[in-house]
Amino acid sequence: MGTVLLLMAALWGLGWVMNAPVRARLLMVGMVYVAVVLSHLVLPETAALRLATGGTVQPWLVLGGIAGLGLGYVALLARLRKRVVDKAPPPATAQTGTFREAELNRYARHIVLREIGGTGQKKLKAARVLVVGAGGLGSPALLYLAASGVGTIGVIDDDVVDGSNLQRQVIHRDDMIGTPKVFSAQAAMMALNPFIEVRPYNRRLSDDIAQTLFADYDLILDGTDNFDTRYLVNAAAVASGKPLIAAAITQWEGQISLYHPANGGPCFECVFPNRPAAGLAPACAEAGVISPLPGVLGTMMALEAVKHLTGAGQTLQGRLLIHDALYADSRTLRITPRPDCTCCGGNPAPIAGPAPA
Repeated sequence: MGTVLLLMAALWGLGWVMNAPVRARLLMVGMVYVAVVLSHLVLPETAALRLATGGTVQPWLVLGGIAGLGLGYVALLARLRKRVVDKAPPPATAQTGTFREAELNRYARHIVLREIGGTGQKKLKAARVLVVGAGGLGSPALLYLAASGVGTIGVIDDDVVDGSNLQRQVIHRDDMIGTPKVFSAQAAMMALNPFIEVRPYNRRLSDDIAQTLFADYDLILDGTDNFDTRYLVNAAAVASGKPLIAAAITQWEGQISLYHPANGGPCFECVFPNRPAAGLAPACAEAGVISPLPGVLGTMMALEAVKHLTGAGQTLQGRLLIHDALYADSRTLRITPRPDCTCCGGNPAPIAGPAPA
């Protein structure tokens, strides 16, 4: 019996040296085993081959059963492993198209819109939008720009989150009190959409940086609450040839328009050449503001931004929309460039740099 087992081992080793497949080696060993078992079943008990291989078939049957169980166990493990591999998700691969699979699912409601589609969504992904102010108007505007898939969103503000902000500034949370607003806004936007880039500027907008900063963006949104900053934002937008979406709110009323002298429209100063007299346009801290109103106007800012960037519908360029929330009334006024405007001069040509498409 030992001789036969040595022969089987020799055949297996020879097959291994010759790089024979495992199946071929098993076939050779199996043929020897079958020959031995058949000799015990066919030859008489006194045959020399039977005597040389143990004289009885029982040990060979036991050996064959053990080997069969072992091979069956190995085959079962291989089959289970294959099933696990087949069901496992495919390994992550480098993105080859404009959108990842998760982004296509995220923006599906945009892509099926005839006015947006895949082309419009690509424009949003490639767009760079700067929001001045992360307060009442900036909060909903930033959230919806992020949700819409605007690829790069900048936000500049030097304020920190205060408890009194949370009545209307919905991008901030109670546990962010004391945090710079730009970082609080960045955390909220990235939590909402990890496929965008958010650039926080934790400082006040000033003359020395405004035009340089604006030059890196396609569209500016002004959500500030004082006329000094509004005139500064407008002047920098005009000087850099950038379109500006500006809104303002107080108590129950708000207004919004898209100002773009480089495209033939008026600038903010064309419509509001002079600051209002003291007390006529008090800030929200003095006059108060109803909580959802910044959400209405801020969301409209994001909507106008999406329309402008994708070319969908008709924007508010050349029109000023005034919303009265107390009486649920909205009206639109036609506005035109003012020839004697000290900022843009009523000139539709860009002052510096080309107008974005």
